[in-house]
Amino acid sequence: MSNKLLSEREIFFRHLALTSFTPPAIQFSKAAGIYLYTPQNRIYTDLSSGFSVCNIGHNHPAVVQAIHQQADLYLHQTVYGEFVQSPQVRLAETLINLLPTSLDCVYLVNSGAEAIEGAMKLAKRYTGRPHLVTFRNAYHGSTQGALSITGNEILKNHYRPLIPGIIQLQFNQIEDLNQIDETVAAVIIEPVQGEAGVVLPEPEFLYRLRQRCDQTNSLLIFDEIQTGLGRTGSMFAFEKYKTVPDVLCLAKALGGGMPIGAFISSKKMMDTLAYDPSLGHITTFGGNPVSAAAACAVLEILQNEIDISASDEKARRLIDRLENFKVINEVRFSGLLIAVEFHHLNQADRALQLFWENCLISDRFLFCENALRISPPLCITFEQCHEVNKTLQLIFEQLDKEFYE
Repeated sequence: MSNKLLSEREIFFRHLALTSFTPPAIQFSKAAGIYLYTPQNRIYTDLSSGFSVCNIGHNHPAVVQAIHQQADLYLHQTVYGEFVQSPQVRLAETLINLLPTSLDCVYLVNSGAEAIEGAMKLAKRYTGRPHLVTFRNAYHGSTQGALSITGNEILKNHYRPLIPGIIQLQFNQIEDLNQIDETVAAVIIEPVQGEAGVVLPEPEFLYRLRQRCDQTNSLLIFDEIQTGLGRTGSMFAFEKYKTVPDVLCLAKALGGGMPIGAFISSKKMMDTLAYDPSLGHITTFGGNPVSAAAACAVLEILQNEIDISASDEKARRLIDRLENFKVINEVRFSGLLIAVEFHHLNQADRALQLFWENCLISDRFLFCENALRISPPLCITFEQCHEVNKTLQLIFEQLDKEFYE
């Protein structure tokens, strides 16, 4: 059959590789701020932000303008790191001005998984050590290296053998930190575990982890691909939790919808990737100039237009009185990264269905299936938070009636 006779929905299911067999498959034709619009002009409120990609909201005019301006100049020159490209230079300068002096050298890549891969290579190259420590229920990406340090066996089983030398600890278990020794190149951790269902660090845990890494001269790598760039109520989660890493990984929100990531460390460490051999890490499209220009605009918006510090209060407005409903087991949040956990998986299933029916976009967590994610763009207003909360209360009231009456 000619593709001309198929609808876009039919082509989607037939000719695009699927990540699951039950996608919602809703089609959106445009977006602005916290809203997405179908071709029929039905309006959905985005409570997912594309997995925390759209922190500044959808289709911000300053980002669109930056994309247009750079696209008029050039789209690509050569592989990353060989020519001086103004958008990359401006982005690196902007990032290091936001960071501690120990994080003063930026390697730009295409995605979060590639940032993790680069950080893993950097740690082994700089320390000469074989082992990497990660944590159960951590998520770091789907490439072979990133999957090797992801803390969930179900995702990994069909892709073995994976990278050896991975030591897995329990998040928030201080006694486990004794397993970090002088063979460990790096400890890789999300300061707030995202796909585990927004698991927050205990007060001393990250501090004690930093101490142990210092004792063993192991690098501490923070995966802030989801938590960074304002999501948890500070520009970076390590600021909120007062623990500075040796390597910082960013992506998702960095491009405002354009694909870009970065791993950031000291100049001394990063220089080890440039010799013996040279081109020790390389990427063709990393730091794409159009994406880099968009990222510069994103950082300016985050600093000058959005009150990141209001994120915790906005979260409280969104979840106000939700814990009073019988179907809800717990609500956890750090800034506008929120998990609403139900007692049973079927309650989460039904809740997600009601979210969609009420034009609210949410999704599950990979490793906490009985919870739903609420992570709207940071530009959401207090009034919009109140309106969403009213809809959520109606949904959970219906769920209580269905499951407990």
